[in-house]
Amino acid sequence: MIDTVAERLGVALPIEACRSAEAAGLSALWLGPDEWLLLAPDAADDWVASLQARLGDVLCSLVDVSHRQVALEVKDGAVDAKTLLASGCALDLSLRGFPVGMCTRTMYDKAEIVLWRRAPDRFHIEVWRSFARYVEGLLRIAEAEA
Repeated sequence: MIDTVAERLGVALPIEACRSAEAAGLSALWLGPDEWLLLAPDAADDWVASLQARLGDVLCSLVDVSHRQVALEVKDGAVDAKTLLASGCALDLSLRGFPVGMCTRTMYDKAEIVLWRRAPDRFHIEVWRSFARYVEGLLRIAEAEA
C-alpha cells in the first residue's frame, strides 16, 4: 500500500527511519511507522484536498496540520546552524550523526519540534504555532551569545 500512496502522491515515502524524500515540490518526512509529514513550500489553500483526490480509494489517513505548525529555517551565518541548534537540542548534529536528509521529532529546550537537515549548513524546523516565538527567541539568544 505504501508504494501505491507514493505513486499517487508523486513522492517516495521513506521506509527507513528518520529519512526524507523530495519530488515534484513535495517533501515526505518519516516520523514513525506508517506516519509521514508531507510538506510543500508554496502550497495553495486546497493542497490537502488535491492530495486526497489523488489518493482516491486508497485506504489511508490524511490529516491537515498546516495551520498548527510554523516552519523555521536555521542556516549557517555568523554562527554555525548546528551550534545554534545545539544550544537547546541534545542530538548529535554533526554530519556523521545527523546527515543531510535525516529528520526526527525531538525537543528544542522545552518545545517539541520536527528537525530536518536539508543541507550540510541548513536545517528546517517544524514547530507548533504556539511555541514558534519561543523557539525563535531562544535561537536568537543563542546567536547573540555565540
